[in-house]
Amino acid sequence: MKIENSKQFTVIHRILHWMIALCMTILFITGFLRMKWMGKRTVIGAIEQNIPNTITQEQKLSIAKAILSPMWHWHQRAAYAMLILFAIRIIYMIIKGIRFPNPFKKGINIKECLQGSVYLVFYIFIAIFIITGFYLKWGDGALKEYMETIHKWAVYVFPVFIVLHLMGITISELSNKKGITSRMFGG
Repeated sequence: MKIENSKQFTVIHRILHWMIALCMTILFITGFLRMKWMGKRTVIGAIEQNIPNTITQEQKLSIAKAILSPMWHWHQRAAYAMLILFAIRIIYMIIKGIRFPNPFKKGINIKECLQGSVYLVFYIFIAIFIITGFYLKWGDGALKEYMETIHKWAVYVFPVFIVLHLMGITISELSNKKGITSRMFGG
């Protein structure tokens, strides 16, 4: 990755980095909880187990939606913020001339090829998750099941990216790019 001319990350770069990380974390947690432990069916099951046959199925669904609604709103807010931050980051990178290594360029070393590949795949996945998420919210529903399946891949892609990101940081800190971590925190 080309680091800005001063060999430091600007305040804007760092804020974008950490705000995107925060949004991704919120999206991951709320998505994971909704898919696994706090899905509509799980909540309805808990209601049925604790209040057997005293309320209707519609009432159970209404209670489940009321319980899950705050989490869902956090997911949506983080998604809107992610869209805005992602667009700003792309524009910022273009303006500043920040580029990741081109993984298709002949003659680059394996480290740069891997780094470029990870970031290329990351940006493609982020774009796909934004598009599918907004389709699920605003789309006509014709492709809902297909889009929902793709959108849920984020729960599996996010941890993989974090592991690869941490491995890259470790490799950089052990190589000639020492200090990249402290520069991302303090400039």
